[in-house]
Amino acid sequence: MNQNQADKYWLALAHAPCNIGSNHVIHLLNCFGNLGNVFEANRRELQALHLERQLLLYLQNPNWYAVEGDMRWLAEKDHYLLSLDHPNYPWRLREIYHPPLVLFVRGDYTLLNSIQLAIVGTRRASDEGMQTAQTFAKQLSHQGLTITSGMFYGIEGASHVGALAGTGKTIAVLGWGLDQIYPPAHRELGDKIAETGALVSEFPPGTPVKHEHFLRRSRIISGLSLGTLVIEAAKYSYSLKTIYFALEQGREVFAVPGSIYNPLTKGCHQLIKQGAKLVETTEDILDELKIYLNG
Repeated sequence: MNQNQADKYWLALAHAPCNIGSNHVIHLLNCFGNLGNVFEANRRELQALHLERQLLLYLQNPNWYAVEGDMRWLAEKDHYLLSLDHPNYPWRLREIYHPPLVLFVRGDYTLLNSIQLAIVGTRRASDEGMQTAQTFAKQLSHQGLTITSGMFYGIEGASHVGALAGTGKTIAVLGWGLDQIYPPAHRELGDKIAETGALVSEFPPGTPVKHEHFLRRSRIISGLSLGTLVIEAAKYSYSLKTIYFALEQGREVFAVPGSIYNPLTKGCHQLIKQGAKLVETTEDILDELKIYLNG
């Protein structure tokens, strides 16, 4: 089976109406040897695996029309697909629970296996928080770290801006198709990231922005990274979801403290009480990660 045909089979799985997990795929591969055999199997062979009805019906009638649309997107310059079995699929991400079956990439896909630090925080950041995010991202970038975030308003966008001012190595993980930039105000930022870094999504081109996709995006941000730094997060900030994934994945957690009267730092203080490393300078992070940086 050539790579082009193999990609089509992986893309077909990405378009399944049910969220197929990696365990499902591994089971199918163990039973049939390769994805081509899976899609060529007859109904009786598939029924013998006791698959969910929705999945069984889809495997017999995949959305090849959508796959062809994906292939046209992939034919464009600097557009890539990394399937779960691809040699360049990020190995740290492969280790997490329920890793994405495929990753669509615009830009430098090799950065996905680089040493990364995620930076997250509130969308309604203060000027001080924005400056802190930019400064940390720029300095850590110069120290050899790729800065990974979600390119949303506030701390996320500022982190990418800081990394671009450094080495330019930054990864934006999106929760929608890479044929669109969201928020629209970050269109120029997204284009700049794609020039020296990478835009990444597990969702095929054409996938709209949906609230439930943000959570799936968060597990990828933390899963790609050795650790996650939080800069300004309220007590119930959505950005803390990324931290919960990081803890579940056994990754390091760092938090920048602030005034006890600032509601935007309550989440950071809560994390520090729970064991996150208090960060005042980039050296506080590098000391924890130097074994990886020197390796």
